[in-house]
Amino acid sequence: MKYIAPGGWFSLEYPAGWREFEDTEESFLFYDPDKWSGNFRISAYRGADTNYGKECVSYELKENPAAELTLIRGVQSAYSVDSFQEEGIWYTSHFWVIDCRDICVECSFTVAKGGDKTVAENIIASIEIRHENKAYPKEIIPIRVLEIGEVNSAYEWASSTIKKQLTKDFSSQEEDIEKIQEVMDSGRFQPQQRMAWENFGVAFGTILVNEMEGMEWVTVIDGKEEYPALQFMNSDMLIDPAAIVWNKAKKNLPCDLKAEFKKIKREAEAVLDDIN
Repeated sequence: MKYIAPGGWFSLEYPAGWREFEDTEESFLFYDPDKWSGNFRISAYRGADTNYGKECVSYELKENPAAELTLIRGVQSAYSVDSFQEEGIWYTSHFWVIDCRDICVECSFTVAKGGDKTVAENIIASIEIRHENKAYPKEIIPIRVLEIGEVNSAYEWASSTIKKQLTKDFSSQEEDIEKIQEVMDSGRFQPQQRMAWENFGVAFGTILVNEMEGMEWVTVIDGKEEYPALQFMNSDMLIDPAAIVWNKAKKNLPCDLKAEFKKIKREAEAVLDDIN
């Protein structure tokens, strides 16, 4: 599974079944929620010049007596290992500081004492530093924690707004499309209120996920644009529900969500026909 950090600093590959989970602001956390085999964390810091990564490695070797110089795919890193006890259980924490020229990458892998660290080494070996002046192809990756937060926030706003305006329940089912439509057509929102229109689009997207098996939120990385979208059955069928609504609203054009739902459903059925 591929992960691209927000802002496109770096990418890595993590095992199928693993997911990203919320961690500290500067750290990204991955593990298998169904069969835990260790927590992998990664942070990246950009320095002023191409010696920054090397300086970080040297500092770690100097300040941490347990650290030793090692190579990862020919790249210098400082590696250390430590064991600790938590709630009566012993764990081992592996720590790497990696020289990536103007970027310093720090990785840690915490596993039950005696556990294998090969999975972490494979993730580290897959790390690619992405360069600002290089054009990368559009990529679709599993939805990141960042976009999960954006989707949840947009949905909560749209849901509460709909409930308040209509004094009706909103449960993200197909019949709720009419409620989104009623609020959108109420005249309470101006064409320039982009956030509101995009939030209604996300609420519509949540209905698509609930009503169409195989429809999932993903993160789209397209140049400097990074946004949540929907993908059906890992196919080429990609939908940006926020854009569906906003692209009509900003031109003061009507957006028929029922018609959009039927159109998307037909496209999904065509994908299933091709698969079968």
